[in-house]
Amino acid sequence: MNASRSSPLATQADLPPAPKRVSAPMLIFIVVLALLIVSSFYTLNMKWSALFSDSAVKTSWEFLQGFAPPDLSPALLTKTFFAAFETLAMSALGTFLAAMAGLCLAIPASGRFGVLAMRCTRLLLNIARAIPELVWASIMLIAAGLGPFAGTIALAAHTTGVLGRLFAEALENAPNHAALTLRINGASTLSSFLYATLPQALPQMLSYTLYRWENNIRAAAILGVVGAGGLGQMLKYHLSLFQMQTAATVIIAMLLLVAMVDALSFSLRRWLMH
Repeated sequence: MNASRSSPLATQADLPPAPKRVSAPMLIFIVVLALLIVSSFYTLNMKWSALFSDSAVKTSWEFLQGFAPPDLSPALLTKTFFAAFETLAMSALGTFLAAMAGLCLAIPASGRFGVLAMRCTRLLLNIARAIPELVWASIMLIAAGLGPFAGTIALAAHTTGVLGRLFAEALENAPNHAALTLRINGASTLSSFLYATLPQALPQMLSYTLYRWENNIRAAAILGVVGAGGLGQMLKYHLSLFQMQTAATVIIAMLLLVAMVDALSFSLRRWLMH
């Protein structure tokens, strides 16, 4: 009887703590954010009626009709295939370089070499990811000229800032029990990191890398618009000549490429997390 009566008390003790109430600073932040959203709608003077007017709908429909049917000539399909492969290669190589550089920068950014190194590295990562890919591509086009090399370096520079910060947070949040056990038993700092901390954070870091690869596929297609090669450069060229049916083929290739990489990345991330 005593055991049966004490079991509900033990169950209540095992419950997680109650969620914290909304604090005053958080409430102020929510109010300020709501006011900012409302003021944004008011100051932008968005003309929703013009967007859905009869003339806008008619003009948009006539413009879309120019894309049909897409050009499926063998010469264009061959050219589009190689451009799609170039876009895929840009995104894959840019993501790989960013993952390597991000991991190297994430170690000091996680605080393993002191506060000064952490702050300096995080500032560098903030600058890298604050500059958009298009701006990086414009800088690299001046330095390296037209072509996929500039687009690859632009993707790598921006993605390094993103992955470096995500990797640093993953290393910070990794449990340190295994690393401390190795240190107590005489292992070096490097050994405890390689055999304890890194294996625990690695699945999450790989998931972040695959997700960024999905984003870089889209970004690589956009970077071609400024001359960085791939499908984007083809799209810009044919649209500038008003070759809508040819542009439709390039757009379809973009959609198929993005869908393929999204499906592959999703499958790999599910495999890694399970």
